[in-house]
Amino acid sequence: MDKKKILKEIEKLREEINYHNYRYYILDSPVISDTEYDRLFKRLLELEEKFPFSLTPDSPTQRIGAKPLEEFKTAAHTIPMLSLNNANKTDEAREFDERVKRFLETDKDIEYVAEPKMDGLAIELIYANGIFTAGSTRGDGYTGEDVTLNLRTIKSIPLRLIPPAPSRLEVRGEVFIPIKSFERLNREREDKGEPPFANPRNAAAGSLRQLDSRITAARPLDIYCYGVGVIEGAKFKTHWDILHALKGWGLKVNPLIKICKGIEEVIQYHEDMEKRRDELPYELDGVVVKVNSLTLQDSLGILTRSPRWAAAYKFKARQETTQVKDIIVGVGRTGALTPVAILSPVEVGGVTVERATLHNQDEVDRKDVRIGDWVVVQRAGDVIPEVVMVIKDKRSGKERPFKLPDRCPLCGAAVVKEGAIHRCTGGLSCPAQLKEGIRHFASKRAMNIEGFGDRHIEQFVEKGVIKDIADLYSIKKEYIIELERWADKSAENFLNQIEKSKNTTLPRLIYALGIRQVGEHISKVLSENFNSLDELMEASYDRLMEIHEIGPETAESIVTFFKEGHNREVIEKLKKAGVKTEGQGARACPELVSGGKPAPASSKQGGQENQKFKDKQFVLTGTLSEFNREQAKELIENLGGRVASAVSKKTDYVIAGAEPGSKYDKAKELGVKILNEEEFKDLISRK
Repeated sequence: MDKKKILKEIEKLREEINYHNYRYYILDSPVISDTEYDRLFKRLLELEEKFPFSLTPDSPTQRIGAKPLEEFKTAAHTIPMLSLNNANKTDEAREFDERVKRFLETDKDIEYVAEPKMDGLAIELIYANGIFTAGSTRGDGYTGEDVTLNLRTIKSIPLRLIPPAPSRLEVRGEVFIPIKSFERLNREREDKGEPPFANPRNAAAGSLRQLDSRITAARPLDIYCYGVGVIEGAKFKTHWDILHALKGWGLKVNPLIKICKGIEEVIQYHEDMEKRRDELPYELDGVVVKVNSLTLQDSLGILTRSPRWAAAYKFKARQETTQVKDIIVGVGRTGALTPVAILSPVEVGGVTVERATLHNQDEVDRKDVRIGDWVVVQRAGDVIPEVVMVIKDKRSGKERPFKLPDRCPLCGAAVVKEGAIHRCTGGLSCPAQLKEGIRHFASKRAMNIEGFGDRHIEQFVEKGVIKDIADLYSIKKEYIIELERWADKSAENFLNQIEKSKNTTLPRLIYALGIRQVGEHISKVLSENFNSLDELMEASYDRLMEIHEIGPETAESIVTFFKEGHNREVIEKLKKAGVKTEGQGARACPELVSGGKPAPASSKQGGQENQKFKDKQFVLTGTLSEFNREQAKELIENLGGRVASAVSKKTDYVIAGAEPGSKYDKAKELGVKILNEEEFKDLISRK
């Protein structure tokens, strides 16, 4: 058979199948029968199996699922997938509108786009020249998990966009399971003797995070796309235009999205959606409000974790009534004591709730919650169970008031009150804090000590092998093999992991210490401003407050942590054990800035050479030929600079590659210095 004819038939079959997928999954308007569709699909499978040279990653047959992965790789988002500030009441929605107007210095109505807020899992899809190449979960907003294989199995995600498509497109969307599909899935699980899923959101999240993509392929996942990251090769003026372009490229966009002239129309839309909530085929927990104009979005900019131009306008949480059987005290990793209500089991929004947070003693007193009370409970944001109010008319007189103890229930150390929080002063000597502290310290995104699970942590702490996190580095093999389920080989592998973890990076180590208010992103910010852990330990409150993205609470938390004597002792033990506490000091991709030869290293991490971009803000746009976007970002950050997602008056340089987008135009409008790739490399190489 002629090779050209084979490829021509295969390509024609793919085009037909893609068209029918689009009609069925995107437009919900099929034009052929299931039998005819199956015939086309079967013929394509036969040809691809017979002629494997014809197989391509974007073929419709590649949705079936692949060999199970051992673990998910991480994937960095070019532009952070930020969370949204919440508006839980009408007044708060109006306050959001007032803030937008105040920032823009206008009293005119703002045009918004209002969208149903899906209760699913946020993801990012990446298309290169119209072909789906990668996909990831939101994660912490900066880095997620690479779930490309699983996303390929979702039939409403096109593997190839309808042309003409941009050269690069980063699409954000929400993966979910429709309610009827969820109910059918649970019936099937119960028929097989498997436990049912608690709710559609958990089922969707669990399905997408399967290491075996064949399991994902068997789950009824769907998607609605709601926004973009980077677009190269297309320009837009409004968010509404972007949504229409996504539909034109074959991506699924919620048909209920609406343009609203001013906040009052948004409020009306919110009321309409809340009334329709139980009629819709999927779970909603509110409405997302976005400023429509992209120019105004750029002007408004972003805060550390959320954009100023958008908000999540939430629905009233679903509520139920039950009785408080007891109130117990939980001790967290930071020593915070939290009162927790033990409830008579009750179903709230599809989830059986047996516990609910009471937050702190002030909340217990304000609501006057007593053991034995009948209470109204809700899932805050439809997720976290909490007690809303006490039904005092049901009191019998036998109810008992509750007070947090003066001593930690686990270690007996004194409890002090810091603001609204009661905190155990036992530090890492407290069993709860020690176990949680070790769990956090050893976690994948911290010191990455593989094979050290909860069971091992329980063993090591309860047997007294570990009394603080630094003791990990002085464990002897003979101590380990005496413990249950430890063999000579597993003990040796564990010690090798411990030794390997010593050669860590400064951001990981800072994050691993478990300082309150300091997550992965802030750890990275701190490592960009201090050359070593020693230098950070001596930083004053004022010095920390000089750093972009460090606020008063975070600065206070860092200073307090390093003032505490026990923490300093533990850090000294870590240093003596050989744990690396200095910054990296290495440039990203040195061969790209020195004509193929390694760039000279600075004699001192954070010295003049490595800090030449200190306090400078960069924005990247277009496609660079010698760097990918992540390499350029890392290179700038290693030299002390910051990479922002939007051009503003604070931007110092815009680095423009091929086919730059709207950021290029914005830079010209604001008079920001624009560098091409050669000029960027020259700037890096200058002394």
